[in-house]
Amino acid sequence: MLALLASLATAWPAGALLAQDSATRFGELLGGIVGVRAEVPERARTASTLGTERMGSGVLIDSGGLILTIGYLILEARTAEVMFADGRRLPAEIVGYDYGSGFGLLRAIGAVNLRPVRLGSARELRQDTAVLVASFGGPRSVQPARVTSRREFAGYWEYLLADAIFTAPPHPAFGGAALLDREGHLVGIGSLAVNDAQAGEFLPGNLFVPIDALHPAIADLLTDGRPQSPARPWLGVYTEQARDRLFIVRVADEGPAQRAGLKRGDVIVKVAGQSVVSMADFYRKVWALGEAGVTVPLTVLSGDEIRQIEVRSADRYGWLRWSVGN
Repeated sequence: MLALLASLATAWPAGALLAQDSATRFGELLGGIVGVRAEVPERARTASTLGTERMGSGVLIDSGGLILTIGYLILEARTAEVMFADGRRLPAEIVGYDYGSGFGLLRAIGAVNLRPVRLGSARELRQDTAVLVASFGGPRSVQPARVTSRREFAGYWEYLLADAIFTAPPHPAFGGAALLDREGHLVGIGSLAVNDAQAGEFLPGNLFVPIDALHPAIADLLTDGRPQSPARPWLGVYTEQARDRLFIVRVADEGPAQRAGLKRGDVIVKVAGQSVVSMADFYRKVWALGEAGVTVPLTVLSGDEIRQIEVRSADRYGWLRWSVGN
């Protein structure tokens, strides 16, 4: 471990956590990075895309065994367990999932007896800031990285993150990995591997969800399993942007878009008579119409035919076959 600390300290600026702290404290910090394993029923809505057995990392954030991870690892899971650096495994309860941020919470059932990782803030992370990426697996699963950009990210699954953190080089075990600042504080949770970690350039890296997105939702997640703010309208479309066109690449089974007759290959042209210029613009125009359940008028190019289609939106949580509390 000391050799690893020396190499990390060399890669980091002088005065960084690993350049001045002991191997003992570093070991304690890594003790709070745990493995997460979840099993999802074959009939789950997300089983075909995310799999029925999911593995990644999580971060212990309180002394009572509460673990923060990326939500897709535990979405629709019926059973879960957490793994620790000392070889222990404990069953875990699924606590909550937040579609808005993408965060998931679970709680280990049993005595954890480990120091939680302190929460920090990503607000001061700027381009070229030195960070550490740590996944479950001990010192060999830790690597230095730098922030390559902070910018909006639109995901094809009707997901919009206003201030995502992009880092490079890429960490292979990114799902649920901890993003740590110079003080060893948790500032983000790993979500994706990307090829555009630098805006407008080809640069492999990772996308992290800023820890600050947890604060508005955590109270509701702990009590209700989901945020209690009004649900955004969800259409069940998976899109891909090509230049100035937004193509539907898939529709959710039994989702609002499929029921309205939308299909793969259709091009979304307008929302409520307003032209769509990007994926993020599409989401904002849909969400601006009201809460889940609102009717969304779409202008769609289907083959060489322009069609006007009304989609009765839904609450995405209600579409899942298994969610927290059922």
